[in-house]
Amino acid sequence: DLDAIAGSTIVVEAVVEDLATKSALLKDVAARINGDALLASTTSSLSVEEIAQASGQPERFAGLHVFNPVPKMKLVELVFPAAASDETRRRARELCLALGKEPVEVPDVPGFVVNRLLFPYLFSAVRLMEETGLEPRAIDTCMTLGAGHPMGPLELLDYVGLDVSQAIGETIGAEVPDTVRRLVAEGALGKKAGRGLYDYA
Repeated sequence: DLDAIAGSTIVVEAVVEDLATKSALLKDVAARINGDALLASTTSSLSVEEIAQASGQPERFAGLHVFNPVPKMKLVELVFPAAASDETRRRARELCLALGKEPVEVPDVPGFVVNRLLFPYLFSAVRLMEETGLEPRAIDTCMTLGAGHPMGPLELLDYVGLDVSQAIGETIGAEVPDTVRRLVAEGALGKKAGRGLYDYA
């Protein structure tokens, strides 16, 4: 119920990773809130500048890219459009700190910093599985125990959602493995769907 946000001081959008969907929603949201409210998107790979312009309120807009699992991961990549005011920048940083997060301002490039570096690695794990026939758990165990990662690459893809992962890969220009495309087409989107690279039934 978008009417319920009328008195909000901060509105953070977290819908599907699609520029048209996010832009339409935020334009609608901007028309319903007061002129002092901060607008933000949790986009993980789309252009914050484009989303901010579509909202019609770029001066009070911020990208707040949080990481999964959100309760455990402290980083927030902060991304601002060129028109963002100093007040918007201050409030976005203060919001992150109030939530117990560590904000790091990054450039508005596809995938920002983490996903630009992370998703080629995640997809390489899928290709290794395709090439060798290794079970997902074997690959993930190697990376958690051998590289100290908190979650294996295949488990992480399922946790993020294979549909979201595919969208991020396409946005940053990373080659999306055939297995990921096939599973998405089947509706096996990962943990949220009960099946992905792993079976959660």
